[in-house]
Amino acid sequence: MVNGHSRTKELIPTGQSITANSFNVGGHDWLIEYYPNGENPGRADFISLFLNLLYDADDDDEAPVEVRFSFSLVDQVEKQMPMYIRATSETRNFSSTTSIWGNDRFLRRDALEQSADLKYDCLSIRCDVVVVRNSKVDDAGGHGGAEALMPDIHQHFNSLLQNKVGADVAFQVGGETFAAHRCVLAARSTVFMSQLFGPMKDASNSVIQIKDMEPKVFTALLSFIYTDSFPDMYEDNIKLCEICKDTGQGQEDEMSEAVGQGQDGEAAEVEVGLLQWLQGLFVAAERYDLQRLKFICVKQLSQRIGVSSVASTLALAEQHHCRGLKEACLKFIQVQSPPCLQTLMVSNGWGHIVMTYPSVLNELIAMLASNQRK
Repeated sequence: MVNGHSRTKELIPTGQSITANSFNVGGHDWLIEYYPNGENPGRADFISLFLNLLYDADDDDEAPVEVRFSFSLVDQVEKQMPMYIRATSETRNFSSTTSIWGNDRFLRRDALEQSADLKYDCLSIRCDVVVVRNSKVDDAGGHGGAEALMPDIHQHFNSLLQNKVGADVAFQVGGETFAAHRCVLAARSTVFMSQLFGPMKDASNSVIQIKDMEPKVFTALLSFIYTDSFPDMYEDNIKLCEICKDTGQGQEDEMSEAVGQGQDGEAAEVEVGLLQWLQGLFVAAERYDLQRLKFICVKQLSQRIGVSSVASTLALAEQHHCRGLKEACLKFIQVQSPPCLQTLMVSNGWGHIVMTYPSVLNELIAMLASNQRK
C-alpha cells in the first residue's frame, strides 16, 4: 500500500523505486518495485511496476523459475477487488542473471490521479504470482511437472458450460436458448439462488424467460459466472479499439457521430457496439448481484467516456445509483473545452439528462463554478 501518493512522487525521482516487505510464493522470496515517476526518463509520465525474485547470493546453481504474474490496483477502502489489471500474456523466466520482470508503462500517472483508484491519496498494489515451473518442487518430484501447478478450474467450468453436460435449466433470451447448471448459477449469484432454489421458484417452468437483455450480454454473463473472467469477445474488441486509438481513430467520439467526422466506419461500429455491450453487462451484473463483474464494468466504462458517450453513461449511472461512474462522467465534463461543452449540451442525450435527472445539472453547474473560482 502506498500512503501519500503526492508526497511519494515528489520525493522519489525518475529511475528510483520503493519496495514493500518481501513475500514468499513457490518457495521463493519476491519483492514488488514501485516507480512513482517511471523506471527511466522515457517513462517519466508513467507508473512502473516490477516483480523482483530475491535469489540467494550463495546459491549460484539455482535453476530459473517460470512464472506468470499480474499487477493490479485494488480498492483498499471498500473491497479487495482488482480494479486496474495488467497481466503477462506469457510466462517469464526469472534467474540469477534476469531476476526482474515487469511493466514500465503500467499506468499513466495522470490517469491514476483522475481515477477512483486513488482514495485519500493512497493506493494499494496487488501482485498475483503463479509459479508455472519451480525447480525446487520439480526436482524433488513433489508435484510432477508444470501442468500440475497451473490453475485450470476455469477451463473445466467453461467446458461444462459449452458442452452442456448435466445442464438442468434453460433460459430464453431474445429468441435464443441457453442451457446452464442450477448449482453453478446459485453458487455465484444470490439472485439466481433465490430464483432457482428459493420459496418463489417455479418448479414447473423448465425454460426461464429473461426480458430486456441482449443474447450477447447474457452469453458474457454466463461466461463470467462459470470462469470468473471476461469472454474472448470482450478482449478482442478492446484490442481493436485500442489499435484504433493508437492510429488516431476514436479519440473522443465513440458513438456514431464519429463516422460522419471521417473516422473509419468499421472501427466506429466496433466502438459503439462495445460501449453498448459494456453498458448492458453492467446492468446485468447489478441485476444478478455479481459485484466483481459490476466493479470491472464500471472501471471499463469510466475509461471509455467520450464527448458523445458521456450522456448515455451518465444516465446509466444515475439510473442505477452508481456514484463512482457518475463522478467519472462529471469529471470528464468538467475538463472539456467550451466547444465540446456546447456540442454536449445540444445533444439529445443531454436533453434526456436534464429532463430526467435535473439534479445532475445542478451538480455540474457547481463543479464548473468551482473551476472558475480556482
